[in-house]
Amino acid sequence: MKSALLRLSESQNSMSTTERAVCDYLLSHQGEAMGLSIHQLAEKTFASPSTIIRMCQRIGFAGYKEFRQAVTCEVAVRRMNRGQERREITQSDSLDDIVDKVTYKNIMSLEDSKNFIDTDTLQHCVDLLRESRTVLLFGLGTSLCAARDLNLKLLGLNKPCVVNDDWHAQLLQAKNAYKDDLAIVVSYSGETLEVIECMKALREQGTPIIAITRHMSSPVVELSDYRLYTTDDGFAFCGGAMSSHVSQLNIIDILFTAYANSEYEYCLGQLSRTLIAPAAARKLGTA
Repeated sequence: MKSALLRLSESQNSMSTTERAVCDYLLSHQGEAMGLSIHQLAEKTFASPSTIIRMCQRIGFAGYKEFRQAVTCEVAVRRMNRGQERREITQSDSLDDIVDKVTYKNIMSLEDSKNFIDTDTLQHCVDLLRESRTVLLFGLGTSLCAARDLNLKLLGLNKPCVVNDDWHAQLLQAKNAYKDDLAIVVSYSGETLEVIECMKALREQGTPIIAITRHMSSPVVELSDYRLYTTDDGFAFCGGAMSSHVSQLNIIDILFTAYANSEYEYCLGQLSRTLIAPAAARKLGTA
């Protein structure tokens, strides 16, 4: 089930001004807000109880009580994991400490990103993949590595796919896109200027865009048609986001597997035909 806070965040643009004020308060004061009654929340946000109930119903809850229970549980789970999740690598860490910290953070990143997945959105993304003429991939830095991973997977299914390492080539790729192509943008920050320029060009071409990005408001989120969220990486070493890359690859594996499963017989045949055996096996004649 999709996170209650994620539902709240994604519905902001469709809310009235008063509902949005309540929404903003809830998202910025999650722990504190869940201790408030509906009348106390209404007083703090200058809204009426009926407005708050309407907002909760808009995102799929029967009312404020059910919404508060869902968020209280969600916040409690996050707090329980926060201490371990945020522990940074220190100079005094032993190899055992490093193994434990990095592994734990990666596991938590996968758990969190799983909670962000909306299966309806995922289904729309799979449908777009099936119907698209060519898949155009965009990303820079570590996100480009994730995009290249998807490119290799799609090549195995003989799905036309384009990825370029050079940003200028990516921009030309965007400017030459068609409406029946599909753009998949991978961006952890959601704020990379070069990627945003490519997305603006894609919008001008009318090309549908799927963004694989972290769960927070950003230009990449605003410019995309569908979002598959990764986690906001709270664990970094020497300034580099680490577990977010694991989360990106997990989303890509899920998207690819769901797509392949939708064309099961064909894709199974393609994967069998395109499997490249290890060199040692080929030399021995066992491949």
